[in-house]
Amino acid sequence: MSQIIKQIKPAFEEAVLPFVKLLYRAGITPNMLTVSGLILVTAGSYFILKGDFFTGALFLLAGNICDALDGTLARKFNQNSTFGAFLDSVIDRFSDFLPVVAIGFYFKDSSAILALAVYTAMISYTVSYARARAEGLGIDCKTGIMERAKRSAVLILTLLLGIPVAGLIIISAGATITVLQRIYCVYLKAR
Repeated sequence: MSQIIKQIKPAFEEAVLPFVKLLYRAGITPNMLTVSGLILVTAGSYFILKGDFFTGALFLLAGNICDALDGTLARKFNQNSTFGAFLDSVIDRFSDFLPVVAIGFYFKDSSAILALAVYTAMISYTVSYARARAEGLGIDCKTGIMERAKRSAVLILTLLLGIPVAGLIIISAGATITVLQRIYCVYLKAR
């Protein structure tokens, strides 16, 4: 987790605690929020595919809020589970993939933009895979300039501004650097 996210996370969790308490009292579980986030991101991806980038961004933002709230709910009310952590990680991959590919298909007449979208999806997966594989080898490797939260923020912001291709360029460049940083991290720690 990047230093910026580490600094923001406690303040965010404190700010949303009253809402999280309401969710808990209403019987909402972290897994329900995780799945709701995917539904919202899927809806947002549909709007992106249709060229309504602004509405798509709003749905992505709502989906990302669900993704942030599920962990807060799990931690604050002792609802952490192995399955929940697994489900969250798997659904995060769908949430990374769908909007990026929707941008690619919206610009399908441009083979360069479609290729950029495919590369962006692939390199974003590789960021997560590199960390997971390192951890599977017993190596802590959370380094990198563009983890998932930053990629999501860039995507949402550039969609709101109506410049989704710029978002793909920024995300693909940042994710590529992050993968290289993680490869180097594992190289150093595995020696």
